Amino acid sequence: IENSLREDADEAKKRTSVAPSHQDALIRIYQRLRPGNPAALEKANTLFDEKFRDTNRYRLGRVGRFRINRKLGLSVPETEMTLRADDLIAAIRYMLELMNSENESVEVDDIDHLGNRRLRTIDELASDELRKGFLKLRRTVQERMSLKDISEMTPRSLINPKSISAAIEYFFGRGELSQVVDQTNPLSMLTHERRLSALGPGGLNRKRAGFEVRDVHISHYGRICPIETPEGTNIGLISSLAIYSGVDSYGFLVTPYRKVAKSKLLDDVVWLRADEEHEAYLAPADAPVVDGRVQGETIVARYRGDFVLVPAEKVQYIDVAPSQMVGVSAGLIPFLEHDDANRALMGSNMQRQAVPLLVTEPPIVATGMERDVAANSGLLVRASRKGVITYVDAESIEINETDVYKLRKYVGLNERTCQNQKPIVQLGDKVEKNQVIADGAATFKGELALGRNVLVGFMSWDGFNFEDAIIISEELVEDDVYTSIHIEEYDIEIRDTKLGREEFTRDIPNVGERALHNLDDGGIVRIGTYVRSGDILVGKVSPKSKTELTPEEKLLHAIFGRAGEDVKNDSLEVPSGVEGIVIATEKFARQMSLSEEERRDFQKQIKEAESEGNLVVAEAFGALVAEIEKVLQKPLAGSDGSPLVRNQDHKIVAERAAEFSLDALDIRSPQRKTEIEKLYKTLWPAVEEALDAKERRLNSMKRGDELRPGVLQMVKVYVAAKRVISVGDKMAGRHGNKGVIAKVLPKEDMPFLADGTPVQIMLNPLGVPSRMNVGQILETHLGWAGKMLGFQAVTPVFDGASEEEINAVLDDANLPKHGKSKLYDGRTGEPLEQETTVGYIYMLKLHHLVDDKVHARSTGPYSLITQQPLGGKARFGGQRFGEMEVWALEAYGAAYILQELLTVKSDDVEGRTKIYESMVKGENTLEAGTPASFDVLTNEIRGLALNMQLEKRRI
Repeated sequence: IENSLREDADEAKKRTSVAPSHQDALIRIYQRLRPGNPAALEKANTLFDEKFRDTNRYRLGRVGRFRINRKLGLSVPETEMTLRADDLIAAIRYMLELMNSENESVEVDDIDHLGNRRLRTIDELASDELRKGFLKLRRTVQERMSLKDISEMTPRSLINPKSISAAIEYFFGRGELSQVVDQTNPLSMLTHERRLSALGPGGLNRKRAGFEVRDVHISHYGRICPIETPEGTNIGLISSLAIYSGVDSYGFLVTPYRKVAKSKLLDDVVWLRADEEHEAYLAPADAPVVDGRVQGETIVARYRGDFVLVPAEKVQYIDVAPSQMVGVSAGLIPFLEHDDANRALMGSNMQRQAVPLLVTEPPIVATGMERDVAANSGLLVRASRKGVITYVDAESIEINETDVYKLRKYVGLNERTCQNQKPIVQLGDKVEKNQVIADGAATFKGELALGRNVLVGFMSWDGFNFEDAIIISEELVEDDVYTSIHIEEYDIEIRDTKLGREEFTRDIPNVGERALHNLDDGGIVRIGTYVRSGDILVGKVSPKSKTELTPEEKLLHAIFGRAGEDVKNDSLEVPSGVEGIVIATEKFARQMSLSEEERRDFQKQIKEAESEGNLVVAEAFGALVAEIEKVLQKPLAGSDGSPLVRNQDHKIVAERAAEFSLDALDIRSPQRKTEIEKLYKTLWPAVEEALDAKERRLNSMKRGDELRPGVLQMVKVYVAAKRVISVGDKMAGRHGNKGVIAKVLPKEDMPFLADGTPVQIMLNPLGVPSRMNVGQILETHLGWAGKMLGFQAVTPVFDGASEEEINAVLDDANLPKHGKSKLYDGRTGEPLEQETTVGYIYMLKLHHLVDDKVHARSTGPYSLITQQPLGGKARFGGQRFGEMEVWALEAYGAAYILQELLTVKSDDVEGRTKIYESMVKGENTLEAGTPASFDVLTNEIRGLALNMQLEKRRI
């Protein structure tokens, strides 16, 4: 019996033997890849070229070639985009060495090592989307070319650019990684711009991402912050760049080190990738250094992802700073080294949620990073070049009479917080390039100021601060210590509907004059009005006819206006729970939707804008001409012989500025020519900018506002609300010590120190030991000493003040070394039994405000099918009383409460109508009927062909 499944000996020999020639090898490869086809050398050659050498089939790219060269120790040029024979040979050699495992430098790749992970930056992501758009465009063009006659072909008829614009719009507007910037405060804005994500197109799925990919890796050191990451499902997948981290041209994260040669620190700073530093000995920034030399026989160094003790001579690099390991947000936590990592994570995340306060104050205990964070956030005003302040007021700052910086006053940011820029320079001050000249939200004299320094006592007070609750003094409310301004934006649109056109008006049917007295003639609320829930912000009426209007009816409406009964009230009202002052209104309109009167006003506005633009151009051009005339020592004249600028109308000067050229000046002296060219180079950009600004503004006005399709006009109303700190607001320190305000005590009831100073906040002492965030205690002691002696303590991360230094300053301030004081009960005046830790902590008010969350409902909208109230504040819903809550009341035996909750307060339609009527009449009767959910259930059962009926019998 012959085994036909066994391979023929000749075939096996042929398969395992080396091909005698290049041609034979090609044919064998062809037979492997195309087993059914007859082998021919030409076909084999073509297939091999297509598979391995054709850049249209595949491209390694710059990064791919770089990684192959680096991994396999090759030096193939980066322009080589396909695999070569020596690549394959080197790869096989590497695998053989890996199997033998004699060579230490050859090891299995770690997929989570940052040497093997790179950043896909915005240019790469955008180019991917554009590529898809261009491929789509190519297909469309090819299809159209095949259908059209060659004589009819034009670029316009073949190319439709919509696929390109749609790709760009999708990427920036609806892409997974496209987010609206978080503008709660300067820190949140800066950290949002430094965020890294492992999610998104081509990335991981949060449901399937394991522990390894989320975990902190040794290669993250100096590149990715090990602390700042969200809690919850995204932990470890969304992270933040470390303070000194950078991105190289290949997309790999790099971090800086100082070079060390034979124990001597060099001035060279090198940026290393994670795989480059893997084989180097790296010393920490706090290694002992004296006179530029690393001291000590042995130094703790990092080598191949581990800590080793090595002689000082072996050290190759040293960290540039102790804070190199952490990110921006974690770098703002003083005494971070004394906090547990979980609480440090909460602290760094909660600083991003701090609300900018009305009165700002820098921390007494800082880390030294506050100024850099504020300056780089983009919310401050910085001088673009050095000079002298020539004019300053609340609205603008002028430097050298040429650079004018307009300040933003009470502008709403994305998270409804308020940006109000205030100048911090005075007339005559000299400023340097990039110097901060105006503060913004949550900054104080160019330094980040997220909260306030308050006197804190760690003590219990009748159990009111149970479970992390916070007790605050009424002093904080009275003195507006934690008061903030929040700006809400409301908008309303008008469209041309089938029934007729909607319109903004003050003439609203069935609305009393009292409700309209704050609206102007156009139906828009006046600036400065104090509005409450239910007040009208913009009056709007919509047609309500059942049938469409005939052309004749439309004409009559246009002549005589609408009758009151033809329109319904669709006005924009202040939502529930909101009150404040209207600080601004904006109206946007298409040109075609303007009335005759509005058009006349618009033409007037264009003329005003043109004259304003001409004035700015004339001032800038006049300054240039005056300087040139000084050099030439004669006045410049126009083409008609009149003076070029002096005593001329601004419009003429602006026209001459647009046509001005140095070549038209007859300058004979080379020295003067050089001097004038230098002046022109300095002053002409201001003229050019003024001309461009005028042109842009006029074009924008003539074009009209860009509104969504179908929208004719839109009005935006901005309402500013002053939020005073109150019970239910969330507060936190910088060490993850968060809590909710449970009680606001009168100042006189707060415990007080021996000198009569009442504490401002009481925190629960049980919030410290189990949380292991001892940094807050050190901050308390140092903050108290700083307040008494009037200094700001700067304690950088991992290089902060020691216990001995804190003890020394406490001594200087005549404060107890243990930081505890005798407190007296504010109610009785008696001393408390135990001494209490008292001091100053920097506390923040977070944007989880009770005013945004508190909600009450009497009656409101109901679900169509179940007839139960809707859920959530946004839909003016009710509180959910679920299955488990029912069990709780059943266990308690509260039968009547349970009955009304499940019937008249929920979906018993008849019962709730009756009880509402009885409440209006002042009666107190409860007649519970059948809930609508029961009817839904019976109908479902009937749908299963079971005729279930409810029989009512008197018992």
